[in-house]
Amino acid sequence: MSTEVPANGRGDPALWLPVAAALLYPWVLGAFHGAAATGGLTLVAGAWLAIAFALPLSCLALVLFRPERRSVAARRLAFVGLTAPPLFVLTGVLTGLLHSPVKDVWIWSVLWIGLGLASALAKSAQAEHQARPWPRLRIAHGVAAVLILLFVTFHLFNHLTGLLGPETHARVMKLGRLVYRSPFVEPILVALLLFQVLGGITMAYRYSARPLDLARAIQVGSGAYLAAFILTHMNSAFVSARMVHRIQTDWAWATGAPEGLLRDAWNIRLVPHYALGAFFVVAHLVCGLRQVLLAHGVRRELADGVWGAGLAGAAALSAAITAGLCGLRL
Repeated sequence: MSTEVPANGRGDPALWLPVAAALLYPWVLGAFHGAAATGGLTLVAGAWLAIAFALPLSCLALVLFRPERRSVAARRLAFVGLTAPPLFVLTGVLTGLLHSPVKDVWIWSVLWIGLGLASALAKSAQAEHQARPWPRLRIAHGVAAVLILLFVTFHLFNHLTGLLGPETHARVMKLGRLVYRSPFVEPILVALLLFQVLGGITMAYRYSARPLDLARAIQVGSGAYLAAFILTHMNSAFVSARMVHRIQTDWAWATGAPEGLLRDAWNIRLVPHYALGAFFVVAHLVCGLRQVLLAHGVRRELADGVWGAGLAGAAALSAAITAGLCGLRL
C-alpha cells in the first residue's frame, strides 16, 4: 500500500476536519450558554463546555493520527484549527469595532469555508530539507523568550491572585504596571512579543512540512496558539479597550463584569481562550526546555519526565487561573 503524502489537500479528506471543528465551535459555545441560562451549571452545560474545548484540541490529535498520510495542507490547517478560541474572540472584537451588520458567527463560517477551499487547492508539498527553521531564528526566538519570561511569570502570578479576589489582583497588577507599562519598557515588550509572533509563525510553517512526534506537535501547536492569542489580546487591550472605548483593562474587563464569563452569550468564548492560553504558554516553554535538555546530553527519559511534569503543572495552573476568572475564591 502506498504511503505517499498528497501534494495538496485535495487528496486528503482529513483537511476538512479542522474546518468542521471550527464551524461547530461557536454553536457548541452557544449550546453551553443556553443550557447554563436555563438550568444553571449542570452536567449538561458542563458537557457542552467540554466539547467546546475538545473541538480545537482535536485538531492537534489530527496532526498525530497517521502523520505519514497527512498532507502538508491538512497538517497546517489543523494547527490553524487549534487556534480557533483566540481567532473567534478576534473575529467578535473586530466585528464590533467595525459595526458590522453581519453577525460574527456568519463571518467566521464564511472565512473557514474559504480557508478550507484555499488549503485544498494550494500546492503545499515541501522538501525535507526545507522543514527545519533557520538556526539563527531559533536562537533569536529563544533569547526573546527568556526576556519575555519575566513578564509572563508575573502576568500568570497576577492572574492567580484573582482567586483571592479582585482587590488583591488589582493591588498586584498596580505594582507590575509600574514596570511593564512604563514608557521605556512597554514599547520594548510589545516589539518582543510581535517578533515572537512573526518568528513563531515562520518556524511553525516550516516545521509543519513534515510529520511530527507528540512533543514537537505540542511545541508547534502551542506556538501557533500563542501567536493568535498575542495578536488577539493586543487588539482587545490596545485597540478596543484603550484606544476606542477608553476603558481600563482591569479585572472587570478581563472577566466580563458584571455578567461574568459563564453566563453571558458573548463572554463565554473567553473561557477556552484564556484557559488554553495559560496552558499553552507554559507548555511551549516546557517543550523548549525539553529540546535544550536533549541538546545538552540529558537522558531522554529524564528530559521526558521533566516535560511531562511541566505539562501537568501547566494544566493545573490553567485550571486555577480559569477558576478564578470564573468566580472561584479561596
